[in-house]
Amino acid sequence: MCDGQGRPVRLHLTAGQVSDFKAADVLLADLSDETEEVIGHRGYDSNRIRLSLAERNITACIPPKKNRKSKPPYNWCGAPTGLELRDR
Repeated sequence: MCDGQGRPVRLHLTAGQVSDFKAADVLLADLSDETEEVIGHRGYDSNRIRLSLAERNITACIPPKKNRKSKPPYNWCGAPTGLELRDR
């Protein structure tokens, strides 16, 4: 996970076959109260992640997976390679 300037702030290694969203709980667990937006790639698109962020008033800027039946609203915020935080 990187901050808004692209500097690494958190790292969590998993096995290669582990889905991105399964590791997201660890990365998103103790976000700063200043975090206003989390930017991620499609691998982080899950209802659980979106709900967890919404409960903390954090905007999820994550494009929906192509096979998602109900696509949530999405505003393009950049092209991340992982997770990025934007603080208030």
